[in-house]
Amino acid sequence: MATVTEVEAPPLAPQPAQKPPRKRGRLVPYWLLLPGLLWLVVFFALPLVYQASTSIQTGSLEDGFKVTWHFQTYWDALADYWPQFLRSVLYAGAATILCLVLGYPLAYLIAFRAGRWRNLIMILVIAPFFTSFLIRTLAWKTILADGGPVVGALNTLHVLDVTSWLGFTAGDRVLATPLAVVCGLTYNFLPFMVLPLYTSLERIDGRLHEAAGDLYARPITTFRKVTFPLSMPGVVSGTLLTFIPASGDYVNADLLGSTDTRMVGNVIQTQFLRILDYPTAAALSFILMAAILIMVTLYIRKSGTEDLV
Repeated sequence: MATVTEVEAPPLAPQPAQKPPRKRGRLVPYWLLLPGLLWLVVFFALPLVYQASTSIQTGSLEDGFKVTWHFQTYWDALADYWPQFLRSVLYAGAATILCLVLGYPLAYLIAFRAGRWRNLIMILVIAPFFTSFLIRTLAWKTILADGGPVVGALNTLHVLDVTSWLGFTAGDRVLATPLAVVCGLTYNFLPFMVLPLYTSLERIDGRLHEAAGDLYARPITTFRKVTFPLSMPGVVSGTLLTFIPASGDYVNADLLGSTDTRMVGNVIQTQFLRILDYPTAAALSFILMAAILIMVTLYIRKSGTEDLV
């Protein structure tokens, strides 16, 4: 009988020790973030700290301002100018709602129905950015001028009678009224609503609509159950991008409104540039920032989405 002997495999050659990864490679992402962090520190954090110190100062421009930890400035500013704060929130909220009502159908059209005209419509949406913000607002001053075609058409349809009764206009005038300010805000910030909505709607898989149709869902049911919930990130992003700058805007209220339609941005501008009361202006700015931050935080939590476009 033959005996089978097991032959041991030859030992493997020793492998060279692997070098540990260089620490420099781990620092590359931080070096790439450094320019952006420096930009935020120099142009955001430092001015914010400077404004915070200005808000608790006392003095005058002639004698100089000194930090005296005078927090009473915040209470005085809020007590004196709370109507402007409330008006800013109402005007910005109305403009945001109008932008959503006008922008959602437009974004839906671009995403699902535009076809070969998609690029052209997108160019028309962003076309206002090709001109100055000031020029766009002055154009609305011409559009809403007394005796113009727009005011004449509204008078013919008796629309101004209803808006005057609601307090949005004054008689046969549209300029220097809340309606004019809201129209200017809506026009200037409408692209900020349309672009996030379009981005969110374009990401929706079309097969979901087909599946809803196969389950005999009506178009309105498909929109309510599929399209709108999936577009919520765009809705949240668009409303934030519209409401935040609109609440601090002062150009529209200055050019299209009157002393009765002044927003908090107009008060801050006046305090900084005309009255030269820097502590009050800085305090108003921080109150506005804190109010917007609280409202935005609550809004994001209530919206039920963390995926922002």
